[in-house]
Amino acid sequence: MALQSIMSAQDMAATAAIVEAENRRLTNEYNLSTTSPEQTLGKDDFLRILLTQLAHQDPTAPMQDREFIAQMAQFSSLEAMTNMAADFTRMANMLRAGEAVNALGKNVEIFSGESIVQGPVQAVTRDEMPQILVNGRFYNWDQVSMVFDRGDD
Repeated sequence: MALQSIMSAQDMAATAAIVEAENRRLTNEYNLSTTSPEQTLGKDDFLRILLTQLAHQDPTAPMQDREFIAQMAQFSSLEAMTNMAADFTRMANMLRAGEAVNALGKNVEIFSGESIVQGPVQAVTRDEMPQILVNGRFYNWDQVSMVFDRGDD
């Protein structure tokens, strides 16, 4: 392994101990199971790995500039994707709320368990998960299967 030629056995053991301690801390902090297949690295994890790599690099063979720049570009891309995902979530929530508000005064068909409820939308909540008031009861907007004009105008 290339790593063995750069680090002494003592340094490798110390690094392995640091990594194991950090893994235990993260597992406890985020209540993660060590067998969970859905564990993914986030931007904070990436930055920790980069800082650990820089701290433990061999001074006689430092990381090449282009390697460092490539890793920083990956970090920047990860940050941008994380921000875009959050923005898309906010935009989807706003669209969902706008859809629900536009249904105000219109008839809707709602699947509620085994039954179908029909009636005019009397009120709408403006939450992340909007609810509509139909026939005196609130329903989640996601339960609506159809929206149609009242027909009495």
